[in-house]
Amino acid sequence: MNQRKDKFIPALRFNWLTDFYDPIVALTCREKKFKSLLAEQAAIKTNYQVLDIGSGTGTLAIHINKRCSSALVTGIDADKKVISIANRKADAENLNLRFIEGMAFNIPFDSNTIDRCVSSLFFHHLTTLDKERTFSEAYKVLKQGGEIHIADWGQPTGILMRILFYVVQFIDGFKTTSDNVKGCLPEMMKTAGFVDVMTEKNISTPLGTISLYSAKKRE
Repeated sequence: MNQRKDKFIPALRFNWLTDFYDPIVALTCREKKFKSLLAEQAAIKTNYQVLDIGSGTGTLAIHINKRCSSALVTGIDADKKVISIANRKADAENLNLRFIEGMAFNIPFDSNTIDRCVSSLFFHHLTTLDKERTFSEAYKVLKQGGEIHIADWGQPTGILMRILFYVVQFIDGFKTTSDNVKGCLPEMMKTAGFVDVMTEKNISTPLGTISLYSAKKRE
């Protein structure tokens, strides 16, 4: 996702691949494992306002809603096609959550209104500037003491993980993924004002290392 709305990067870089996103991610990224761990890490409680940033086809938001049906879950994404897919998936299971169209660095929520921001495999689509802007926007909408929990490609945990990640970089672009390879996301969160920034887990996958991060807005 870039600065202009018509320049966002689709889930698999090319629109024609979007319909294949769910099975590809499930097969190559250990999706069930890392999203279950992320949802557990986020510790969603009754009536929490939860925002899934770059919600894609809605898998994480749906998983969170199933874990805590009383949570008010909203997904935001710039891609109309993935929003349509997400809504179909939620409707098929009769779930009470919503997906809205919008840019991650211009979230249509008031300041201090969200208990948890979550995100999975999204930030590596953003330029450095837009990563920084999105972290600042997440910090703004979170309540004091609110938390952000992210699963995304992280600094490779070994040579094999680095080699495998070249596949992702070839598909999604070297420019937007370089911050992830360098392990820059935690420092970007600190720059945005977050405290207690942590890398909770590193998960090896067939395409590289997925890192789970957490951080908190100051009380």
